[in-house]
Amino acid sequence: MASSDKFVFLSTLAVVLFLLPVPASSHDAANRKPVLEYHGGPVLSGDLKIAAIWYGTVGRVQKSAIRKFIRSLNKDKTHAEPQVSAWWKMVESYQSAVPGGPKTSPTIRVRVVRQITDKSYSIGKILTQDFIPGLIKEATGGNTHLVTAIFAAKDVSVQNLCSGKCSDHGMVGTGPDAQLYTLIGNPMLECPEACAWPFYKSGANDQMPLPMKPPNKDVGADAMVINFAAALASLVTNPYNTGYYTPDGPHCQLEAVTICPKMFGTGAFPGYAGKVRIDPATGGAFNAHGSGGKKFLLPAIWDPKTSSCWTII
Repeated sequence: MASSDKFVFLSTLAVVLFLLPVPASSHDAANRKPVLEYHGGPVLSGDLKIAAIWYGTVGRVQKSAIRKFIRSLNKDKTHAEPQVSAWWKMVESYQSAVPGGPKTSPTIRVRVVRQITDKSYSIGKILTQDFIPGLIKEATGGNTHLVTAIFAAKDVSVQNLCSGKCSDHGMVGTGPDAQLYTLIGNPMLECPEACAWPFYKSGANDQMPLPMKPPNKDVGADAMVINFAAALASLVTNPYNTGYYTPDGPHCQLEAVTICPKMFGTGAFPGYAGKVRIDPATGGAFNAHGSGGKKFLLPAIWDPKTSSCWTII
């Protein structure tokens, strides 16, 4: 099978890449920051072809923002800096971080090759893990070479989201034909305090301004871009739960973006997103320029070379 029709994987022996000094005391251990470890499995390379399924009545603005974000991952035609593609290059850098990987990380080209809209909520308004295989089949048409991206409408509840994570990724099946997927909930109604941050205002006072205005003027759209970016980065760097994650175990792990929670710019700390830019035309907060003049707020990601969280600005 030609490499352009199938993922290329980089696989090596299980090696711990990132280690901290042995703590001198229990106090040191309690305050030790988490680190990503490499667990010997493959990371993705080559073409990443997406089959998107919009489950329910996903809004027009939300669809547009997500599509433009995907187009921006490999696009360098805009002169404005920094670009979304610079953020994606950090994801690509994991290829050269694995022992035995290439000295220079190849481009991972991302594009949507198939789209399905399920406005009828064909399996109801509660998505559980049991429904994922059917959604994958609907989205891909049976093509095992595609990665499924499931985007839920705001009135759809998604199992396991809102319980410490705002998006998910995984696989159905085993072996080389296992089908990879990402699952992105819409935080407009479910856990907006956690999953629409830093655009969501908590509390009942409607007169209070938003902590930050969304760059695309839609809280759901911009929050879904952040959460999809996190899922996509994890999909590439830990596709089979054998790649990069914290040593707590594959089912309660932090990954490339979730290890750097709520960080978007320099100086970030809990409750403060860091220094970002403000669009003078809209007041929206952003840190990256994308396709068609779109602006996005993208999350911090773990830099495997410096063993620290990296933000695009």
